[in-house]
Amino acid sequence: MDPTQPLPRDRHVPVMRDRVVDLLAPAVDAAAAAGRTPLAVDGTLGMGGHTEAFLRRFPTLRVVGIDRDPNALAMAQERLGPLAERLVPFHGTYDQVPEALAAAGAERMDAALYDLGVSSYQLDARERGFAYSYDAPLDMRMDTTAPVTAADLVAELDEQSLRRIIRRDGEDRFAGPIARAIVRAREEEPILTTGRLVDVIRAVVPVSAGNKGGHPAKRTFQALRIAVNEELDILDAAVPAVLDALEVGGRLVVMSYHSLEDRIAKRHLQEWAASTAPPGFPVELPEHRPVVKVLTRGTEKPTEEEIEENRRASSAKVRAVEKIRTSRTTA
Repeated sequence: MDPTQPLPRDRHVPVMRDRVVDLLAPAVDAAAAAGRTPLAVDGTLGMGGHTEAFLRRFPTLRVVGIDRDPNALAMAQERLGPLAERLVPFHGTYDQVPEALAAAGAERMDAALYDLGVSSYQLDARERGFAYSYDAPLDMRMDTTAPVTAADLVAELDEQSLRRIIRRDGEDRFAGPIARAIVRAREEEPILTTGRLVDVIRAVVPVSAGNKGGHPAKRTFQALRIAVNEELDILDAAVPAVLDALEVGGRLVVMSYHSLEDRIAKRHLQEWAASTAPPGFPVELPEHRPVVKVLTRGTEKPTEEEIEENRRASSAKVRAVEKIRTSRTTA
């Protein structure tokens, strides 16, 4: 670790830490009361802030910590110190639930947390190129061993593909002008840094748009990050994989930071919480009954105190469910 940098626990305050722990506590406590060693999955380990809270609250809990960033795995283990004896680190994407559980010698877990999006560590590490607020290499890979960077996408995608990504994954109404400007600019000089990309975007996005929607490059940077890391496709596969692997009585908490993530989580959770009985069917058969029970009304949001503690918590939305019967896929 870089001795000039603050310790992980000093650099990162977990978003809605206490609320997340409280939501998962009944499942962990029930497993312990049944005489089992509780097992949780932290699908986005990051710097280990939530996992640290879990391990301190539940003295017999083991946690499988998934992260695609090798640096994050190392920092989390440093942060946890002696608690890391109950951590099973797994380098991979958070849809690889069976593989991660197998690393812990298990097929099922009692609790899971998916704190989505880019981590505070990655945003703060300038050389990773996630932020539009300072100049850095245009990278944006969560896994530094992955082959494709944001600079590669900007250099290689045609205008139509760039426009589609910026509109779909960034929800940016200026996707067309931005895509055209990128193609023109790269013909003159490769776009290799965040600063140059910001300059290209600023030249075509009206100043008034920035006043209403934040930094003019915010949505394009989000779109490129999502595309580089295939975040939405992975999330779409991850939610059912987690629900399928939960023990009956187990709980899942999903924390999202923008509408694209939340829509995917909401769709899957609502589907699993609904009956599959045909309309007008006189009797609901057991195999048609909901698999999960929703624990949150809509989404829960951070308190003012939590936002003051961690300003990046301001856009967080939490959904939670409890599994109430065996999955349809494994029944």
